[in-house]
Amino acid sequence: MRRPLKIALVAGESSGDILGAGLMQALKIRYPDIEFIGVGGPRMEAEGLTSYFPLERLAVMGLVEVLGRLPELLARRRRLVDSLLEARPDAFVGIDAPDFNLGLELKLRRAGIKTVHYVSPSVWAWRQKRVLKIREACDLMLTLFPFEAQFYDEHRVPVRFVGHPLADTIPLQADRAAARAALGLPGECQVVALMPGSRGGEVARLGELFLAAAERLRAVRPGIRFVLPCASPERRAQLESMLAGRDLPLTLLDGRSHEALAACNAVLIASGTATLEALLFKRPMVVAYSVAPLTFRILKRLVKSPYVALPNLLAQRLLVPELLQEAATPDALAQALSPLLDNGDVQTEGFDLIHRTLRCNASEQAAEAVLGLVGQA
Repeated sequence: MRRPLKIALVAGESSGDILGAGLMQALKIRYPDIEFIGVGGPRMEAEGLTSYFPLERLAVMGLVEVLGRLPELLARRRRLVDSLLEARPDAFVGIDAPDFNLGLELKLRRAGIKTVHYVSPSVWAWRQKRVLKIREACDLMLTLFPFEAQFYDEHRVPVRFVGHPLADTIPLQADRAAARAALGLPGECQVVALMPGSRGGEVARLGELFLAAAERLRAVRPGIRFVLPCASPERRAQLESMLAGRDLPLTLLDGRSHEALAACNAVLIASGTATLEALLFKRPMVVAYSVAPLTFRILKRLVKSPYVALPNLLAQRLLVPELLQEAATPDALAQALSPLLDNGDVQTEGFDLIHRTLRCNASEQAAEAVLGLVGQA
């Protein structure tokens, strides 16, 4: 009897945990006895992953910020290489986290293990020479967006555009009234969703800023309401401390970010995957971001793309406002957001076409690609 198929996966943060869980579900449909090892979060563990250590140990953002964690990250990668070489999986799938996973993939591929990288790093935007390492490290790149696949084709890296799982799960038309009823929000008033990020560092940099912008917006729109989904109990506590002394008609939610997006009229949002979610819910948005000053100066020199926000990258034009670093002031954010409450359709009219382009049954396509690589399709 043949042994069960064994797939190793490593995800570096919660968005990767979601992608990994979807891929694992699709693989289990074809191979119910498949085994999963590696590193993942609660969703991947619920699908059967034996995780060598908690996903949270890999979750770190920024160029400067990672330096304090570098010794730990390198030590964990060395131990992980040894564990995976001993386990000899049929394939390894690195999910995002390129600075961690590409080095891991390189060592495993040199040892004869098939490697897949799921979610392209922003190599088309900055540090383009990384494509040489990617070509050497992975047998196959799986991209979420079509413009990424075009880049890899041009650089002779085996690639497959699989679409984005969020585009599969989010309906083409969201029911605002039902979402408001579920959240206990009035049906008629204007609602703004505040989404300052899921990481503690993001909330530390953007939370106070977003709340101050909400206060400015309320001053000119007295009947407005706000919702703010909290990614975890820790983020909720962090935001509750920021709300002390403020008089805002704001509802903190435990998770439920999709309901917040469905319920709102517009979104003030941190740059990242959440901007894609806002686009898929067809909600007008203002995008803001802030990192350590030194990190920003380095990125400004390196980044070749004129855009940061995913909606703009997908549209290849300035579709949504981007306010970064010093440009992201409470007044500027409120001024950019206010007209969207009356005339948001001007911004969102192209969102539906992007949604349909990304709606490709991504997890199933990714599973088919992985199985094809190991000769089991």
